[in-house]
Amino acid sequence: EVQLVESGGGLVHPGGSLRLACAASGFSFSTTAMRWIRRAPGKDPEWVAGIVAGGSITQYGDSVAGRFTVSRDNAKNTLYLQMNDLKYDDTAAYYCGIGFKGTAGNTWGRGTQVTVSS
Repeated sequence: EVQLVESGGGLVHPGGSLRLACAASGFSFSTTAMRWIRRAPGKDPEWVAGIVAGGSITQYGDSVAGRFTVSRDNAKNTLYLQMNDLKYDDTAAYYCGIGFKGTAGNTWGRGTQVTVSS
C-alpha cells in the first residue's frame, strides 16, 4: 500500500522559511518521480514542484520558482521542500504525490498546513 506522510508545516511570518518533508513507503521511491502540490481554500490545486527519481532534474511552478527547492533522499525514502521568502499567497495545505508534474492523481498524503501570517 502506498503511503505518503507530510510533515513540517506551521505558522510563519512573511519572509520566513519552512522545510517540509514527505515520508514515502509501499512503492519503489528511488525509481519514482515525485511532486508537491498545494491546495488553498477557494482556489484550484496548484502544482508546486517536481523532481525526477535520481534527483538531477527539478522544475517549479512560476509562483514559487527561485524561492522553493525540492530535493530527495532516496536512502531515507523522503522528499523535501525547502520554502524560503514565504508570502501570504503561499498559505495552503501542501501534499506530496507520485509523478513529476500536474495536480491529477488520487494518491496523496493527508497534507501539512502552511500558514503565512503576520
